[in-house]
Amino acid sequence: MADTLVEAAPERPGAMDKAAYFEIAEQALPGGGFGGYKLPDDVRFVIHKGEGSRLQDTDGNWYIDYVGGAGALILGHAPPVVVAAAQEQVAHGLHQFGAPNAPVLRFAERLVDVIPCAEKVIFATTGSEATAYALRLARAHTGRDKILKFEGAFHGNHDYSNFSVIPNALSNYPRGRPDSAGIPGPLHDCVLVAPYNDLDAAERIVAEHRDDLACVIVEPAQRVIFPTDEFLPGLRRICTENEVLLVFDESVTGFRLALGGAQEFFGVVPDLAAYAKIVGGGVALSAVAGPAEIVDRADPALETTPEYAHVKGTMHGSPIGAASGMATLDILSEPGFYARLHEGAEAFGAECQAVLDRHRLPAIVTGKASLWQILFADRHPVNHGDIMASDRAASRALDLALLKNGIYVLPNVRRFVSAAHGADDFEQTLKALDAACRSVA
Repeated sequence: MADTLVEAAPERPGAMDKAAYFEIAEQALPGGGFGGYKLPDDVRFVIHKGEGSRLQDTDGNWYIDYVGGAGALILGHAPPVVVAAAQEQVAHGLHQFGAPNAPVLRFAERLVDVIPCAEKVIFATTGSEATAYALRLARAHTGRDKILKFEGAFHGNHDYSNFSVIPNALSNYPRGRPDSAGIPGPLHDCVLVAPYNDLDAAERIVAEHRDDLACVIVEPAQRVIFPTDEFLPGLRRICTENEVLLVFDESVTGFRLALGGAQEFFGVVPDLAAYAKIVGGGVALSAVAGPAEIVDRADPALETTPEYAHVKGTMHGSPIGAASGMATLDILSEPGFYARLHEGAEAFGAECQAVLDRHRLPAIVTGKASLWQILFADRHPVNHGDIMASDRAASRALDLALLKNGIYVLPNVRRFVSAAHGADDFEQTLKALDAACRSVA
């Protein structure tokens, strides 16, 4: 692996020139990229492989990676123990066989043991499926149609989620703004929106709509916005008092903040929780966890009855994901793992702040534990309105300068420190940040 920030290998590892790959992307993919993550041409690259804390592009250049599979790769790229577990399972079959398989059953038992709210789990493939199933279970259990989410929260790509995720103006609470074409009109009345960290607003909305409200769904840590001390306990109280379910979307926080996820980290237990990313050790796997009373509504024995909540998928319950996830959890369970990860990441964040301050840039390093981002703002955000009020153009310029200096971040997107990041990575990142600050100052 290269020791410098960006260094071309003697031979190009890609089968084609970068321009040829870009031509394929433009012809075969909408917008030439995946979702909203297409980089400008002057920093755009095609990934050849990931190794530890770094990525190599098809031209042989290495980048220090803080995207980390959108948070999935808490151990970095291709950790040997996880790769070995996946390879062993691959030799026994790629598919979930359409029936319970041994790796998934062992993994289900492990998840029930470590997730505070879990008596049973349902397996799916993606985080979007997990949150969609959690909401379906909540609606089936309560017999109500409406949900309450928080402005700026992303809960996947399904219709119930795609309201007020990236609004260009604050919502007229509790009315949300659809983020996509193609969302059925009646859903506009089923998805309510409140500002994150505002207990008073949440309590008013829940009380007003309690007869029609199935659940409140929340990212315990929304992007890099962490909850105030009273927010999550307050949501728990409000939901209990109004007989509304509380759903945690732990797609990111699950196994990231603690082995027991946000539930352990913040000491608040929801009625249901959705998991993805880390749960599969980097392989596509997701899960919904909760009490048997609710999760058992997916029991196939209930098919054709009014109580049944449909949960099925050809790829649900990947044995490769279960094997990778089990190997990952083994490492996460080692004494001191999270203390080392969080303390190292927070010390790194403080050093980044010192670089910003030295250049007198009006920017802050925000986030906690291993989640971080640089915002051009004068205080840490408490809701999505604060993110909107920050100077996003300036943040984007700095992020693009970091990319040019060999640091892989997505402009204006949260980033992650992994257990694979070490002192050399942090030192080189600080040098790159110093150079990026000079270029934008």
